[in-house]
Parts: sequence; C-alpha cells; structure tokens
Amino acid sequence: MSKCAFIGLGVMGFPMAGHLAKAGLSVTVFNRNGAKAEAWCQTYAGQKADTPRAAAQGADFVFTCVGNDDDLRAVVLGEDGALAGMREGAILIDHTTTSAEVARELATACQAQSCTMLDAPVSGGEAGAVNAALTIMVGGEPETYAQAEPVMAHFARASKLLGAAGAGQLTKMVNQICIGGLVQGLAEGLNFAQKAGLDGHAIIDTISKGAAQSWQMENRFETMIEGDFDFGFAVDWMVKDLSICLDEAARNGAALPVTELVKTYYEDVQAMGGGRWDTSSLLKRLKSL
Repeated sequence: MSKCAFIGLGVMGFPMAGHLAKAGLSVTVFNRNGAKAEAWCQTYAGQKADTPRAAAQGADFVFTCVGNDDDLRAVVLGEDGALAGMREGAILIDHTTTSAEVARELATACQAQSCTMLDAPVSGGEAGAVNAALTIMVGGEPETYAQAEPVMAHFARASKLLGAAGAGQLTKMVNQICIGGLVQGLAEGLNFAQKAGLDGHAIIDTISKGAAQSWQMENRFETMIEGDFDFGFAVDWMVKDLSICLDEAARNGAALPVTELVKTYYEDVQAMGGGRWDTSSLLKRLKSL
C-alpha cells in the first residue's frame, strides 16, 4: 500500500486527498489552518501532521495543492518543508497552478536530494475534484510519471505527460488563456441576447449544438442567466493565473492581447467586490456598464 502525504486542503485539496483515502491508501495531511486538517481526519480515514516535513516522512508520494509560487516554496523548502522529510526515491506531485519557473526550481531541489517531482496542475474546478473528474497536465520525467499516474488516477478522469519539468504549468497557462477568451465571449453573447429581447435558454439550446459549443457554455450558461456567480473557480485565482500567463509571455515573446484585456475585466470584477465570485461573473461586469 502506497503511503501518501497531502499538503493543502482547500476546496480542491480536501476532496482530492479524500479520494486517496477512500481508495485505501495511507494518507497523512497537513494544512496551515489546523482546523481544516482536523475536519479532514473526521471525514476520511487518515492522520494529520503538524508540519509539511512531518507529513512527508516515509511517504512514497507527497502531494501539494496550495495558493501560489510563494506558498509552494513555503511548504516544500526550508527546515520544516516537505522536502526535508522526503525519503530517497519519493515523488513530489504539485497540483498548484504556479509559474513554470518555480516548477523547474523545485524539480532541481528534489533531484539534489535523490527525489523526483512532477508539476501537475489540474483543470475541472471544485466539481471535478469532488467527482474525481479532474484533468491533469504534467511535466516531468517519464519514469516518474509512470509511477505516479495510477495514484493520481484516483481523482482524475485524464492525465497526460506533456514534457520536462515546467511543461505541466505551461500547458495550464494555455488552458487559462483559452478559458478567459471563451468566458468573455459567452458573457457578451448572453448580454447581447438579453438586450435583443431573446430567450437565453432557447438561444443556448440552439447554438450549443453548433460551432459555438464549449464546456463553459454547457456548464455555466444557466447560472450566468440566473445571476448566480458563487459556483466554480474564483476571480481572484483567475487574475493570479492570467498574470502568470502574461509574465511567461513576456519571456517567450508570445502575443496575448485578448488575455491582457480579459485580465483587466476580471480586475474590474474584483473592484466590484467580486473577487470570490466565479469566473463567469464577467457577465455581471457587462450588465453594470
């Protein structure tokens, strides 16, 4: 039986770690808010640790799912970080959405301690985590991926190795670039339909069967029409992710004019007090204009 550590029990990490426990794996969790770790232990079969280092001791796989680059460094590096407790041959699997730079940095740090790392950001949101239906984009070595893939499969519907260290994060950037434009287009279409006096439900029922169809359309149009923006991926996190995309584009020379514009729209939503609304709240911004 594989022994796992899971560090970071937010809206994604809590159910992801739970799927590992339900699969019969030995799971030790750490969360900076200890009450969240205690709640996890009351929900699932597992134990909690007081530091990332203690959680990682003896683990075959150490999962992290935290907020950003600095959060990830804080739980992995240093005297009480996970890497200090990892045994030789253990695998660090990071599900945080971060820069490719920090993914490569930590992969090098792991290699120096005879461990390996996969940068493995996910797509699918809270619902995907709860329903074990996440898509995982992975960077790392093939041998490491082959060992980790069956374990990640407990909370994923699909995963793919896309290149060396950093490739998973770069692919997540592509994902977020595509989503930003799609959501803005959907928001504009729904707002236009309403202004034109059309039935939004009937419109989507029709155009979703054609070339305009997307996951966002299928899964978000009803809550958008109802003005319910408390479901899904938060605006604050999307601003963070799009900032990462734009920083990387500044390095590699890619032009991201739509992404840059949509980021400013999400910043407008933040200014409206909607930082915790989901990303489909771009429609609310349009209605306020």
